[in-house]
Amino acid sequence: MPKALFILTSHDTLGDTGKPTGFYWEELAAPYWILSDAGWQIELASIKGGKPPADPSSAEGDAMTDEVRRLLADEAVMNKLENTTKVEDVEVSGCDILFLPGGHGTMWDLPNSKALGDLLGRAFDKGAVVGAVCHGPAGLLSARLASGDPLVHGRRVAGFTNSEEDAVGLSDVVPFMLEDQLKAQGGHHQKGPDWQPFAVADGNLVTGQNPASSAEVARLMLKAADLPTAP
Repeated sequence: MPKALFILTSHDTLGDTGKPTGFYWEELAAPYWILSDAGWQIELASIKGGKPPADPSSAEGDAMTDEVRRLLADEAVMNKLENTTKVEDVEVSGCDILFLPGGHGTMWDLPNSKALGDLLGRAFDKGAVVGAVCHGPAGLLSARLASGDPLVHGRRVAGFTNSEEDAVGLSDVVPFMLEDQLKAQGGHHQKGPDWQPFAVADGNLVTGQNPASSAEVARLMLKAADLPTAP
């Protein structure tokens, strides 16, 4: 059975606002079920290990998708989510896909995790598919390849855009603008219309723009891994 590793944020506060944040449920749930239903074993990790924080707004209104409901109702998955492996303790051998769901929490801890950067760089150098969606590509900023280059350098990459950050009113709260930093590391940033599904694959790097892009990222990761996609 092929194996994928999903790595989540452990950061739970939006800057100095006091408001809660974390990972975004849809960006975990849709890829989880697409890969799981295609026969993949999925392991969960986070920066600090244990139970990662979820953005409460991602379980409300239109954000509460059928995939999220299915995830919340699955006792085995929720048990795994209560007990994620600390990223420093992850054994990545045998993982064909490494995936970074988004949520604003990722902007604080993923780029500052040397353990995550080393893990992603080693895995990519060995031919694993590395994927990320929305704010998840913030984790790619910590990754360097054996050549010393940033993982995103010279590659087409998507992520939450400046205009989308402006639209949610958090441009002055986040520690940096993700679109700008992906470009600063030499990534060829690409984007679609705000809030519409948009994902791009450049070899074994697969990235998506926003929550609406999470399912397409999962399908492209399966394609990059050269295994059948889910129906």
